[in-house]
Amino acid sequence: MMQEGSNRTILVLFRLLMGWTFLYAAIHHYGDGSFVAGFLSHTKTFHDVYAPLTGDKIAPILTLLVEYGHMLIGLSLIFGLFVRLSTPFAIMMMLLYWTAHMDFPYIENANNFLIDYHIVYALVLVLLFQENAGRVWGLDGWLSHRAEIARQSA
Repeated sequence: MMQEGSNRTILVLFRLLMGWTFLYAAIHHYGDGSFVAGFLSHTKTFHDVYAPLTGDKIAPILTLLVEYGHMLIGLSLIFGLFVRLSTPFAIMMMLLYWTAHMDFPYIENANNFLIDYHIVYALVLVLLFQENAGRVWGLDGWLSHRAEIARQSA
């Protein structure tokens, strides 16, 4: 486990930075009902997979899920609450965004050959999950401590 001294600080910083990344995405796109359809209509490598999600019936539902998914993941990471629950969803989103940006073998542009920031973010999220980062200066740790006290006093 990584959770010693400065490693704990780095873990919390990663958690807060990833939390802000997701929360800002929610804030930035809030109320824009067309951003998901616009984003997915420009896919290249996996266009046949993503294009059906831009339909009039699916896109509004997907937009709502993405907006509130970003918000809930961001808040989860910032507060360190339910981090082990939220990070698998965050990893899945990063991998989906990575494939949606792909123009194989490039991601977004010719400067990103196979790898871009979505993969880096996904790996940071894997680390946060693996290290149970919500227990380091987060509400998961506080709740865990409270539950332990309750068990000892029972």
